Amino acid sequence: MSLPLLFTSTHSFIFSTKKNSLFLLKRPQPSTMHYCSCMCNGDEHMGKPNSNSEKLLNLDRRDVLLGLGGLYGATFSSSSNNANAKPIVPPNLDDCGPVNLPAGVVPTNCCPPNGKIVNFKLPPKSLPIRQRRAAHLLGDEYTEKYARAIGLMKALDPSDPRSFVAQSNIHCAYCDGAFDQVGFPVELDVHSSWLFFPWHRCYLYFYERILGKLIGDDTFALPFWNYDSPPGMSIPSMFVNRPELFDKFRDAEHQPPALIDFNYNLVDRNVSREQVIANNYTIMYRQVVLSKCAKLFLGAPYRAGDSPDPGAGSFENSPHNIVHLWVGDRTQPNNEDMGIFYTAARDPIFFAHHANVDRMWTIWKGLGGRNRKDFTDRDWLKASFLFHDENAQLVRVKVADCLDTKKLRYTYEDVDVPWLKARPNPTKKGSSTKTANEFGSVPRTLGSIIRAKVKRHQRSRSKRQKEREEEVCVVDGIEFRRDLFAKFDVYINVDDENVGNPQCSEFVGCFVNVPHGHSKKDEDGNVTKMKTSLRLGITDCLDDIGADGDEDIEVTIAPTAGNGKEVSIGGLNIEFDS
Repeated sequence: MSLPLLFTSTHSFIFSTKKNSLFLLKRPQPSTMHYCSCMCNGDEHMGKPNSNSEKLLNLDRRDVLLGLGGLYGATFSSSSNNANAKPIVPPNLDDCGPVNLPAGVVPTNCCPPNGKIVNFKLPPKSLPIRQRRAAHLLGDEYTEKYARAIGLMKALDPSDPRSFVAQSNIHCAYCDGAFDQVGFPVELDVHSSWLFFPWHRCYLYFYERILGKLIGDDTFALPFWNYDSPPGMSIPSMFVNRPELFDKFRDAEHQPPALIDFNYNLVDRNVSREQVIANNYTIMYRQVVLSKCAKLFLGAPYRAGDSPDPGAGSFENSPHNIVHLWVGDRTQPNNEDMGIFYTAARDPIFFAHHANVDRMWTIWKGLGGRNRKDFTDRDWLKASFLFHDENAQLVRVKVADCLDTKKLRYTYEDVDVPWLKARPNPTKKGSSTKTANEFGSVPRTLGSIIRAKVKRHQRSRSKRQKEREEEVCVVDGIEFRRDLFAKFDVYINVDDENVGNPQCSEFVGCFVNVPHGHSKKDEDGNVTKMKTSLRLGITDCLDDIGADGDEDIEVTIAPTAGNGKEVSIGGLNIEFDS
């Protein structure tokens, strides 16, 4: 958090409260706006990242916004359409500060130790390729090895960056406000953006290497929690039966043989196991198969100076966020451990969960299609982070370093993927009777269901057009308190009886907020809120319900749980991603 700018004739200053640092900024210069699709090559964004230790930065992007005056929270935008954008660079560890914790929680120092930084190098090809296997298929021999590795990690002194405490704190620091972006008075957060998948991949990579080094086994690989297939939908037994892998802050009602419910809203629904499995299948299909573009699956662009949380990708919203909430202990004030981000990595199952999330990135790319590819934007490829490796060496790793798992010397076990054929069945053909009005220009609070008519820009597109560009429903200006659980579902032309049914074709996705620490207050004592957007591919939905020829659609936003009155929606529109 930082104070407002102080201006001179040629420069501006920001005082950062993280470490009482004074940043010198160039006086704002004009900037050129441009449009960039989700697969743009990003050459126009190219910029050389400054050193991690630099305090004086030549800022030629967000200075424009900073120069408008007032608190940065009121002037910063999450827009990424600026020709002078730059990639996110590693935080300055010397400027690490207190994290945002819930009220009443004992202060926690999540800051990693600083040291000499080296650039990441891919592991040598002489190393064996490690295979990450489904946790429910692993026997006693593997479980013993994994438990021993975690036990050794827990036995390390907490000051050792390889220790269990230090490793769990990495997630806390990068997700709960310990860092400002270098050169900007804006928090760094690796969730709800295109950094989500690559940052967590790097996190697991170094964690896995540390465990392997502790037991002297180059072949050691983390397990993945195969919760997308019925045999793996319960918490794997290794995380229940072994004390090293157990966590006391898990929901008592969700112990085996309970099946995880991707439609969970902090209340257990009275539905059959068969219904839970069917719902899970269609949610998986929608979030992975129907998210055909990088911006839809991986998340929205996030560049140096942007406000955090520009928009999560489909799988991050669900099932990723739902898994966190389902495992966490809802009887605890903050749904610890997995159910709130500052403690999430204290539960060993976190890493099995994220191994499956990482596996989904591999599956998504393997499905093929014109647009189902990683970003080529250089601001994404050159975004970088800091981690300690198995030798306690501080390493700078770029997104471009982690795109090929085989080059990182690991793969995933080939298991059944039953949801690939679980396309939702249309409940009817033909347009719904649409009686709603346009959304309007005033934000609307989500205290009850919102229905709004949205104008479409193109109708009856050809197969070629649909392959080139995905029609996207954008729920914009979503404002919410970061410390509260919130969830809402989005439907197109839905009838009342199908609201709440994730298997209907009219259901196109959901928004889920996992609590982050606490919400801050402004100078007047009012709780400040985060703002983000939600992008949902609707091309297949429109085909399935026979609405591709309609001039407009009716969008229904239905709060399913949480604090709907604390959530507001700024607008609805249709865009096209390619």
